[in-house]
Amino acid sequence: MVNVKNILVTGGAGFLGSHLCKVLLEKNYKVLALDNLYTGRFVNIEPLIKNENFHFIKHDIIKPINLDVDWIFNLACPASPPHYQKDPIYTTKTSIIGSMNLLELAKKNKSRILHASTSEVYGDPLQHPQKENYRGNVNSIGIRSCYDEGKRCAESLFFDYNRMYDIDIRVVRIFNTYGPNMDPQDGRVVSNFIIQALRNEPLTVYGDGSQTRSFCYVSDLIDGIVKMMELEDKFCGPVNLGNPQEYTILDLANFILKSTSSNSNIIFEKLPADDPTKRCPDISLAKEKLGWEPKIGLKKGLKDTISYFKRLLNNENCCCSRGQIPRSSFGPST
Repeated sequence: MVNVKNILVTGGAGFLGSHLCKVLLEKNYKVLALDNLYTGRFVNIEPLIKNENFHFIKHDIIKPINLDVDWIFNLACPASPPHYQKDPIYTTKTSIIGSMNLLELAKKNKSRILHASTSEVYGDPLQHPQKENYRGNVNSIGIRSCYDEGKRCAESLFFDYNRMYDIDIRVVRIFNTYGPNMDPQDGRVVSNFIIQALRNEPLTVYGDGSQTRSFCYVSDLIDGIVKMMELEDKFCGPVNLGNPQEYTILDLANFILKSTSSNSNIIFEKLPADDPTKRCPDISLAKEKLGWEPKIGLKKGLKDTISYFKRLLNNENCCCSRGQIPRSSFGPST
């Protein structure tokens, strides 16, 4: 690790990227955070700006870039359904063209490169919990396919570059993650429910709420990503990173209502197309190869996340990079 001088984090101003930048700086790495601020928020990295080892570059990865870097973390892509469905062609370009540009950069620099893939590559899974050798059940022409298939194609590119050019790749498949720095307009279920509960507005559950998710706190997820990158035995993956503790969406809603002492009720709306009915990782491989498993349970993680959103809502000038938090911009429970 002493030979690693410069680390590039694409999507560095996003939810996960900003946490990753902070951890890498704490480990005394030099960090270049690259983001076009399409969904990333500059406010997430403002506390890092004064660090002399941190630099921010505004750039879109669908355009090539020439940098001298030793490691690359590719976290750049809209990750919530409202965001990636807003411009599905752009989402696909980000996953595929963006990955090719970064792989070419890794090839030029002989860099190690990690790709943040997703549990969405499993689609609406017929295997439960999902293991890495499961090939998935994805609707290639559905409204979510820009993200699902984009990430699947990106994985293919990473492994092809590894086979053809011996690029040192790492691929992680990220399951539902939550925590501070989530965009209040994110549209994912944890942020939706917390904001609605804090405002005493009805919590919107899509479907009957029996669909399940496993929720991983952000610090656990970042720990797994860093362990994967620092591993020296050239283990490429893919490897699942997530919390195997499974909850129904209705359980989550009731848990958040209790945790916020909210007066909100729960309303039910139609389940969006291709919304997975089950989602839970098998993390046996992560335990074996990385010595990793999550440490923070839902109760503790939600406590810190609720505190974060309370601070946002209690701030009279609470704004994200795209404007003030709207009162009704919520999307599917994913």
